Amino acid sequence: MKIIADANIPFAARCFSSVGEVEVVGGREIGPSVVRDADIVLVRSITRVDSDLLAGSKVRFVGTATIGFEHIDAEYLSRSNIGFASAPGSNANSAAEYVIAALLNIAKQYSIDLDGKSIGIIGVGNVGSRVEKKAKALGMKVYLNDPPLQRQSSDPKYLPIEELFDCDFITLHTPLTFEGGDKTFHLADEKFFKSLKAGCVFLNTSRGGVVDSSALKAAIGAGRLQAAVLDVWENEPNIDTELLEMVDIGTPHIAGYSLDGKIVGMIMIYKAVCKYFGFSAKFDVGSFLPAPAVPELEINPNSSSEQDVLLGAVEKIYKIVEDDCKLRQILEERAERKGEFFDGLRKNYPVRREFGNTRIITATEDTESTENKLEEGLKIKSLAGKLAGIGFKV
Repeated sequence: MKIIADANIPFAARCFSSVGEVEVVGGREIGPSVVRDADIVLVRSITRVDSDLLAGSKVRFVGTATIGFEHIDAEYLSRSNIGFASAPGSNANSAAEYVIAALLNIAKQYSIDLDGKSIGIIGVGNVGSRVEKKAKALGMKVYLNDPPLQRQSSDPKYLPIEELFDCDFITLHTPLTFEGGDKTFHLADEKFFKSLKAGCVFLNTSRGGVVDSSALKAAIGAGRLQAAVLDVWENEPNIDTELLEMVDIGTPHIAGYSLDGKIVGMIMIYKAVCKYFGFSAKFDVGSFLPAPAVPELEINPNSSSEQDVLLGAVEKIYKIVEDDCKLRQILEERAERKGEFFDGLRKNYPVRREFGNTRIITATEDTESTENKLEEGLKIKSLAGKLAGIGFKV
């Protein structure tokens, strides 16, 4: 069998070689002529899969190594008897860790104590539910909005969106939908931003189209937001560079780009392919996941404030500001090259591991005082709880 795989799916050639002959192609280069003779097509979110791509081809299976599949015409695949699999939840922890890194950085920049601050999470699926747990571990008060889950569960913890507008932080984790009562296209519009608490910190790691860019620029320009963090943009890869200059942290749609998440996503669609065609799977996540660069991390809870220690530990694993700095280099590119530059950052993204690969070791100074030892023990217990809560091994 012939397999076309997005070049940004790590180890795809090696993994899927157990199924057939693999050709690795850039995601935006996967077009009708490329897939015409393929049996299997493996994509990520930048490739639109529909009749325009597949009509007249011999494709029998499509896999997307992503949690969302807005770029897939699932109805067309079903009508055409083409098998399909996505990778729900595969990069959810990576995206949630990105949010924690962003929260700690913004808190440092603006001298915000996250303990006791409120955060509204809009969309409580695979990513949002993980953000909920990690934010609670930081001592934040969490408020949730997810209309479909509310109807499904009748759980009162899912609140009307209006009840989140007074939160200190708002973070979006919804799919991008264009129709129905739960449509999310431009969910964050002019009315949305005008309804938020003055000085709110706004984050979006869901899909660019969930936010009306013009409305966000107006809100930032009017001083209604204290800070804004964007990982996703309307019209990617041709993003609004004026908006990039206005946000505090801007990154090139890489929140879910940990190596761990990518490999999990690949294995999920690999096993789906094997099941569909009746093959035995020869590989698992452990077949490709390397040893972490930072297996252990020693911290001193007395070296600085608890929140600074948390930020220091996170930045030993993932420095979100480095992704921000790299994206801002797009401002120096010619207009016709900006889209290519954005895609290049994603294609050539460096290895990033998740917090759970690192074990925390606490280093403390000897003290003779029983009172000091007790105080130190309480500090360690509090810090250890927060580190474990955001994902580290403690």
